[in-house]
Amino acid sequence: MLESADFLNNQAIELTSKGNFTEAIACYKRAITIERENHLLWFNLGITYQKQGDLRGAKRALLTAYDMNPEDQESIEQLAIVCLDRKEFIEAVQYCQIGLDQNPVNSRLWNTLGVIFFNQEEYESAAEAFERAVSINPYYYDALYNLRDTYDELHNQAGKAVCQERLLKLKEPKEDL
Repeated sequence: MLESADFLNNQAIELTSKGNFTEAIACYKRAITIERENHLLWFNLGITYQKQGDLRGAKRALLTAYDMNPEDQESIEQLAIVCLDRKEFIEAVQYCQIGLDQNPVNSRLWNTLGVIFFNQEEYESAAEAFERAVSINPYYYDALYNLRDTYDELHNQAGKAVCQERLLKLKEPKEDL
């Protein structure tokens, strides 16, 4: 039986889930030799490199995926996150802006943008980005959590308290009907 790109992709996903990154990367590379223009294979390769801690390899693979499909919001977001992890803040912001220009209601990109600003200690800008994320998705736990911490940095105790209350409500178990 001949190996297909889909089979190798699925095998690599399984290997990645078990923490076998080197083997997963080898599967993705074999799959890419079969379907060189498959942006999803490049994206998955980038994610696996990222999980392995190889941010340089992750960025290269994600850039290839992005070049093949510049509308893919997941590739854009992961590029921003990898750039953030590499302390390439300007580039990280640029990817967020590209994604938000395409889809201004992407709460995940607003949250990522906020994280970038927070890491640069630009707390006012971070708060604005987290507020946008929460206004788009009021149940976005990570954005609320980040907004609470940002309000704490800004000494906005009232805002921090509101976020804390909402976080607690999100964590409360739902009653059985």
